Amino acid sequence: MKLLAIDTSNETCSAALLVDRSVVQELTLAPRRHGELILGMMQRLLEQAGLELRDLDALAFGCGPGSFTGIRIATSVIQGAAFGAELPVVPVSTLAAMAQGQFRREGQRRLLTALDARMDEVYWGCYEIGERDLAELGGAEQVCAPDRVTRPTGDGWQGVGPGWGVHGEILSRRVGPALSGMNPDGVCEAQDIALLAAAELTAGHWVPAEQALPVYLRDQVTRAPA
Repeated sequence: MKLLAIDTSNETCSAALLVDRSVVQELTLAPRRHGELILGMMQRLLEQAGLELRDLDALAFGCGPGSFTGIRIATSVIQGAAFGAELPVVPVSTLAAMAQGQFRREGQRRLLTALDARMDEVYWGCYEIGERDLAELGGAEQVCAPDRVTRPTGDGWQGVGPGWGVHGEILSRRVGPALSGMNPDGVCEAQDIALLAAAELTAGHWVPAEQALPVYLRDQVTRAPA
């Protein structure tokens, strides 16, 4: 399988090329420069592998939640590339990729992903790493006040994502003793999107270019019980 993934949902800008089980990533810290950098990153990865877009099996991107501007950039870039090369697209949740990244770095299998959603709210997802070592969502992703997020069941949960840096005190109280620690520096990266997307593509879960759309969550708010 050959798959190219990108993410521009946060202050980093990343692209990753997956060929079979091998993943090569290019990542840079680039606030407000995603639009001018991402195409070059994609092209360099392809050139280094001796590939062209039409040689790929699919494209993937972090579809949100995250920076509205960043998500729109990734969506438009992937739509354009997919139209031109007639490739399927696999949208991947940035929260899922954050969970996958924390597992890759530290091996933790129970992850509570959080992004600051502004307006005193947080984007939230409860993920467990399954038998295939891939992040699996429990319940639904949310956007809500940090003191209203869904509490996980069981213990040994690791917080990950910038939302823990902004709302860590409130989230810690909400989760309680089930929380084992937190990493507010964990962000979505293209290499984790690529791994999740490969599994989705194998399962036949993909969309045509015109259906590759951003997910903002605010349009589909899920409120947790008290």
